[in-house]
Amino acid sequence: MARLILVRHGLTDHNSSHKFLGHTDIDLSAEGFRQVEKLRGRLAEEKIDAVYSSDLKRAMSSAEAVCKGRGAEIICCPELREINYGDCESLTFGEIRQRYPELAETINKLTPDLSFPGGESWQGFIDRTLTFLDRLKQHKPEQRILIVAHGGPMRTLLCNLLGVGQSHWRTFRLDNASLSIVDTYPQRAILSLLNDTSHLNEGPSRGE
Repeated sequence: MARLILVRHGLTDHNSSHKFLGHTDIDLSAEGFRQVEKLRGRLAEEKIDAVYSSDLKRAMSSAEAVCKGRGAEIICCPELREINYGDCESLTFGEIRQRYPELAETINKLTPDLSFPGGESWQGFIDRTLTFLDRLKQHKPEQRILIVAHGGPMRTLLCNLLGVGQSHWRTFRLDNASLSIVDTYPQRAILSLLNDTSHLNEGPSRGE
């Protein structure tokens, strides 16, 4: 494959309110747009050969902001969507615990039988996300690929690429507008950067 530049989308109002945000298609908040502008400045000197993004607005807006001025084609990938939380969409964990106490316990333990009512199962989400890796087989080792998605799919990809198993899914912290880098090789992958948000603490991005 190639060097994978992983970006989680910028902040949304749901993120700020700690609400479960899966397939609900909302855009970035004002702060989220400011975050991805700063990320664009961080990546300004980075060579990018291809761009893939979840097709949900918050990811696409982030990809468009980061790639502004590059003339790069952004390839929409529905398989990179966050998990479909179904009836739990837009609820906080506290609200889920009140309405679905057994489900809340399953979420805490992250057991294989986790399934959201009206939404996706945990295993179905993993299987769907991992189909994205087929898209990367066409790329050469020297290429650099930008992938803009959500916390859930990126954790799933990291677990698979690093060979640690999906049981380690929660060991990766991925904040909004964070940057992670994985260098891939025929026999292994190396995590070169994880959840870097140093650019968010800097001054105005280039072009602002």
